[in-house]
Amino acid sequence: MIQTKSAASVLLCLLAFVVMMGAQSNPSGSHPKVTNLNTLIPELMRMGDVPGLSIAVIRDARVVWSKDFGVANASTKQPVSDTTVFEAASLSKPVFAYAVMRLVEKGKLDLDIPLDKYLPKPYVEDDPRAGRITARIVLSHTTGFPNWRGRDALKTHFTPGERFSYSGEGFVYLQRVVEHLTGEPLETVMQREVFAPLGMTSSSYVWQDKYEALKATGHNSAGVARPRRQKIDANAAASLHTTTSDYARFVIAILNSTGLKKTTTSEMLSSQSRVDEACSNCLSNQPSGKLSTSISWGLGWGLQRNNGVDSFWHWGDNDGDTNTFVMASPQQRSGVVIFTDSGNGHSIIPFILEPLSGGKQPATAWMKYEPYNSPAKTLLRSIMTEGVAALSRYVADRARNPGLGLDERATNRLGYDLKNRKKLAEAVEVFKLNIKDHSKSGNTYDSLAETYLEMGEKALALEFYKKAIEAEPNYPNAAEARKIIEDLEKATKN
Repeated sequence: MIQTKSAASVLLCLLAFVVMMGAQSNPSGSHPKVTNLNTLIPELMRMGDVPGLSIAVIRDARVVWSKDFGVANASTKQPVSDTTVFEAASLSKPVFAYAVMRLVEKGKLDLDIPLDKYLPKPYVEDDPRAGRITARIVLSHTTGFPNWRGRDALKTHFTPGERFSYSGEGFVYLQRVVEHLTGEPLETVMQREVFAPLGMTSSSYVWQDKYEALKATGHNSAGVARPRRQKIDANAAASLHTTTSDYARFVIAILNSTGLKKTTTSEMLSSQSRVDEACSNCLSNQPSGKLSTSISWGLGWGLQRNNGVDSFWHWGDNDGDTNTFVMASPQQRSGVVIFTDSGNGHSIIPFILEPLSGGKQPATAWMKYEPYNSPAKTLLRSIMTEGVAALSRYVADRARNPGLGLDERATNRLGYDLKNRKKLAEAVEVFKLNIKDHSKSGNTYDSLAETYLEMGEKALALEFYKKAIEAEPNYPNAAEARKIIEDLEKATKN
């Protein structure tokens, strides 16, 4: 990561960058407000409960400014530095897609031949539709697979190629094909095709011993450090470990078509599928049928058109404790890479992007993460200060003005934010309120049951897990709830 010599040189470089970005991204010629990120980012991190962040800004296809903020571990207070390794989360996918396109150029893989043709037996048993899946369909997220299969057997939920629904499982399928065709594990392929050629010396899809001293620890929404994950098995969709400087090298390679023909890069960044405005995972969530006019998907990359500027982008979220984001514009030859070690990262990332890109971005709006200054987050801070009295005041206020009320999803997140902060009594009251407002939702009962279980109130946990099933027999966590009910009933009998 490039180091600056003084605060003054940092500010001058950043101001020049922001002004140039504003001139290009505002057709009217007006410039966005110039903000000093050295001041803005720490304040956003404080308000959003984000312990650590690293950022690299790209201009003219080179890193012009980079900075590290906060701590890599809230418990040890180890600072984030230019050598800090983060989980890239789903930013793993574009890097894998780049390797796939290199194999396509070498004639080892065809984008449009069904993947089962490359394997000795079908990857998905007893699902004829899955036999239609190609590399193009995987990279454009139109497989019909869920994001992750969970306890269920993998299957398609709609005809492959029919519509967009984000899926990590599709990338794992394509990973198996790549490993079979090359006769090598994914990590070996990635080192040869991507990391070594691009100088990404800190990057790997599997755990390396050197990461013990370098890796940022993920933090939950309460800012509490989570147990460290050591990814032994490579996962093309999610297990990349890297630094912002390494990932910036990769973004610059895309901007310059390094390692790929320009026609290949152009195909990666050409729209393959348009996204539904209402959802990214469009299996359990019913698509609205209204396709976005600004967001689509290429081959491994999200694509955005905003005010006449085309960008490629992607976001990452590993287990709600690591949030990452990248966006770059081939037209402007500019971009930004942001890594955080927090499940709250996406609550502040849009506000960092705004001064760099000249305004709000459709991509971050489509992701639908709750901003740090939302009504629910504001209420959270009040409850943390005043206790349930703040919740009582909220209930009274919304009775006078129903438009002030939080929806089911926001209320549920509020409850979990309190639960993560060990404010279990307050979380119980929030979940009870959500049940009162949404009595037909299994998830509302499930959240309360989970909290009671953490409190050691097994009888109440059992009661509300059963109510969750009664209210909505097939809600997303129903299978897990049935297993917990079975275990609790066995424990009761014993």
